[in-house]
Amino acid sequence: MEKDSLEHNNQMKLIKVIDNFSLNKVTAAIFFDTRRVKENLKFPVKYRVTFMRQRLYYPSGIDLSVKEWEKLPTTKSKELIRQRELIHAGFEKVKQQIIELFKSEQGFTLGQLNTRLSSGMKNSILSAYYNRIESLKKDNRIGTSECYLYSLKSLRRYMRRDLKFSEITKEWLKKYETYLFEEGKSYTSISMYMRALQAIMNEGKKQGIISQAQYPFGKDKYKIPEEAGRKMALTLSQIGVVLKYPLLSDTEIKCRDLWFFSYLTNGINMSDLLHLRYSNISNGYIRFHRQKTVGKSRKKREIVAVLLPETKQIIEKWGNMDKKPNNFIFPFLTDGLKPEDERRIVKNTTNLINKKMRKIGKDLGYGNISTYTARHSFATVLKRSGANIAFISESLGHADLRTTENYLD
Repeated sequence: MEKDSLEHNNQMKLIKVIDNFSLNKVTAAIFFDTRRVKENLKFPVKYRVTFMRQRLYYPSGIDLSVKEWEKLPTTKSKELIRQRELIHAGFEKVKQQIIELFKSEQGFTLGQLNTRLSSGMKNSILSAYYNRIESLKKDNRIGTSECYLYSLKSLRRYMRRDLKFSEITKEWLKKYETYLFEEGKSYTSISMYMRALQAIMNEGKKQGIISQAQYPFGKDKYKIPEEAGRKMALTLSQIGVVLKYPLLSDTEIKCRDLWFFSYLTNGINMSDLLHLRYSNISNGYIRFHRQKTVGKSRKKREIVAVLLPETKQIIEKWGNMDKKPNNFIFPFLTDGLKPEDERRIVKNTTNLINKKMRKIGKDLGYGNISTYTARHSFATVLKRSGANIAFISESLGHADLRTTENYLD
């Protein structure tokens, strides 16, 4: 009890307010609300507005521990810096609405502020992005959340202000695409940014913020560009040459072996490969679900790959010696890691493999070989052998045949 009381007293000594704002008789602040701890043992950060001795509180959507709040103003942590940016971006909206109300004919009242903020937050593209990113992170979909974060940062550089859903038109999207291209972005990156924005607009349409007529994507409207003419697939003979390419270090050999394992195992991507456990092997097959979709779809699509002699050899050479069913096949990930740490390990491993394979591709004159090349080569070799697209799509774990068609060279 004494420890709890001391901890409570320490919390009460915190500087609970940062970034004050005042205009006439209205004050606003970013407020750390320690009145009630949440189930995650954190406290909510809120926006507090005071007028004529009355107060309103608006959620920022961010929860922090006491230590995180204390570090927030001067932190060098990337995650806390991102949280701080989100908090301040929301506070800017609150301040802007207060200023606009004082300039309006009606004048300022807490009721009018409440109405504006309730609808304004809902009709905010940036707020929609923030909410989507936080939701994805809570679902441990770290990779997808990063895609939305990159798209969000690009929008903020382009506009330097918030946007309403209705401002995103066909013409606006074309101008934004031109800006991205002139900024040096590839059409792959442009497509990624636009698809994230399209998903945000889909949600706005679903919530009735915009009508179907206002929706800017689709037939006779804006079409998201796709990279054309990229030859990502290798032929069987080229893959044979890659496997015979002389390598000196164990790291180079391991990277090529994992790349080949990916090709042989239905073009499995690196995240799924590193998440494989010995329990995924049964009766001569490797069975797994894609990490990318396992949390999204209600119906789980199992991918089945034949356990070939070559894949067995790679497992024997580089796999965990302890082959208990729940152990990871390859010794990169461990149980108990945070989603962010898992994502970092997968990303670093993928980058290392791409670096080594890129050198092989350059020396052989095959262009840029990467982990994507393994996946595309698997699909294209199947196609050239006479397999139909439906079978290839099922082997890759695609839900849409059009996605499979994009993989085929």
